[in-house]
Amino acid sequence: MQAEPQKEHHWLQKLVGEWTSEMDAAMVPDKPPEKFVGTESVRSIGGIWTQGEGRGEIPGGGTATMVMTLGYDPARKKFVGTFIGSMMTHMWLYEGDLDASDRVLTLNAEGPDFSTEGRTTKYKDVIEFKSDDHRTLSSHMLMQDGTWVEFMTADYRRVK
Repeated sequence: MQAEPQKEHHWLQKLVGEWTSEMDAAMVPDKPPEKFVGTESVRSIGGIWTQGEGRGEIPGGGTATMVMTLGYDPARKKFVGTFIGSMMTHMWLYEGDLDASDRVLTLNAEGPDFSTEGRTTKYKDVIEFKSDDHRTLSSHMLMQDGTWVEFMTADYRRVK
């Protein structure tokens, strides 16, 4: 079986390359966001998947390694993927959609509610291409009152 790349697979290939990142993260309510820097290397897997490996500083001190895989499932008509990080034990499973402008990919997931132990909640990560060499990633968490709170934003600039 040989998968034929769809237009959505071609869109994902825009992620391929070497990137630097600057991140603002507010991990604790009522505290100002902290700034962190990192790098990310994204490669193509057969023109169907992308795998990005990031390294950088994390809230609380130290460095972490993160791995994100993204693809597109034509049968489900959804972008799919995973995210893991050396600073956590939860594997995030993504399912998402590209907006009509073909610039914004919203990835939905469910995971631990960091404000209430033993509870899970919904999350969304939003990747937006500002240009071919500049993209952003923002992470949002659904609060118990039904509002979405953005807790992390990152700017990625292509190095090559």
